[in-house]
Amino acid sequence: MNGHRNLSRRAFMRALMASGFSAAAALVIAGCGVNDSPEADVSGSASTAPTAAGAGTVGEATAVPAAAAPNVEAATPASAADNAAAADSGQSGDDATPQSSADVSVVTSADMAIAHGSSPTAIVRAAIAALGGMEVFVKPGDDVIIKPNIVAADYTYEYAAYTHPEVVAAVTALCVGAGADRVRVMDRPSSGTCEQVYARSGIGDAVEAAGGEMEVMTSIKYRDVAIPEGRDITEWSVYGDVLDADVFINVPIAKHHRLAKLTLSMKNLMGIIDDRSRFHPNLGQRIADLASLIRPTLTIMDAVNILMANGPRGGRLSDVKQMDTIVAGTDFVAVGAYAATWFGRTGEDIDALRCASEMGLGTLDYGSLRVEELAV
Repeated sequence: MNGHRNLSRRAFMRALMASGFSAAAALVIAGCGVNDSPEADVSGSASTAPTAAGAGTVGEATAVPAAAAPNVEAATPASAADNAAAADSGQSGDDATPQSSADVSVVTSADMAIAHGSSPTAIVRAAIAALGGMEVFVKPGDDVIIKPNIVAADYTYEYAAYTHPEVVAAVTALCVGAGADRVRVMDRPSSGTCEQVYARSGIGDAVEAAGGEMEVMTSIKYRDVAIPEGRDITEWSVYGDVLDADVFINVPIAKHHRLAKLTLSMKNLMGIIDDRSRFHPNLGQRIADLASLIRPTLTIMDAVNILMANGPRGGRLSDVKQMDTIVAGTDFVAVGAYAATWFGRTGEDIDALRCASEMGLGTLDYGSLRVEELAV
């Protein structure tokens, strides 16, 4: 879990940046390199690595094997329903009042939640409810920024190149319901304009219908900031509003990437920096360095559909695998390590995740956390 979960994110960011380069100077470290050569396409047809939920036949959501995640607690149908109902009413699972003590068990907040179901909205709500409800992360009056992956306007969401619009809308609605003063959704696409990508993806209309607003990221809002804990980069140009927001929610989609192997919980952060072309050398370590500065309040992994090959932009429906799954948690390293198993990999295989773990930003051992799995 994030060490600063109980501290205002804005206060934490100010304290971190105020430390300048002193934290970096105190570290005696070795670089964590990455091979930038393109990786072979990942196939979902066979794997020798342990599989996790949803790693079987397309469209199925299977339980996590006990050996792969010993601390995963599969929710009973009753507790899953209770959590979903609590989310719909704006209450966390802990705060919802049971009808009787005899037929409802006490549900404690998990560190990571895995929800399966055919409705993207329902599984988002169930996963967040299992974490204690959005009210744990968003307080009345907060300024919230949500960062999905909206890479380009080439294809519709069915091609799994960017975050599912219904997932983004569900997260937006939960933040609005928790009393946020402002909920903005943004990304900087690699091709096309923000306006084109927001419209073609369907995310723009979905977010506005949920009570949020789409922000066009403008060059005047980027600013050079120190990265005190950075091992390879100690300064970069970052979108300032992300640093100033009270809450920053990362909503990536799980997909193949020819350079980074996979785009999971961390590479999505590259959408908030400037001069991305210079960022690619030693990519894994640099993503981890950036994450040490940004530290999302919450990470919600979209696996309604995932892109198994030809990422990051895809273009073939045959590369798409239906998962009907959401994974949410405060430890973005653990969320990414779990998602890597869908592709027959581990967190150790992904440079950014490994480097982040070595920096103490999270754990690759997601089984050591309190994990609740839900069928909705």
